[in-house]
Amino acid sequence: MPDFNLAAMSLAELRDLQKSVAKAISTFEVRQKAEAREKVEMLAKELGFTLAELAGLGEPKRKRSPSTKTFRHPENPTLTWSGRGRKPGWFAAHVDPGNNPDDLLG
Repeated sequence: MPDFNLAAMSLAELRDLQKSVAKAISTFEVRQKAEAREKVEMLAKELGFTLAELAGLGEPKRKRSPSTKTFRHPENPTLTWSGRGRKPGWFAAHVDPGNNPDDLLG
């Protein structure tokens, strides 16, 4: 580690040093991760794999099947609800008095 004589440095030199230290601190973790990733990729390559294969990144995520029902607002057909998630207020207002939810299918 360099030995700095901070008392002999000018204000401009001290501010430059401060900026350099702040930048080194903020990028430290990024540099460490990059070095670790490089080592792991080299090891995987030596074993005949890619990092994505070992980490399971290449496997597709399971997707939901598309909804078969679409409910439409009775007065504004641009408002729709797939039947999944929280019920919109307009749907609840229609169903709560006892109306059939199938009336809103569209």
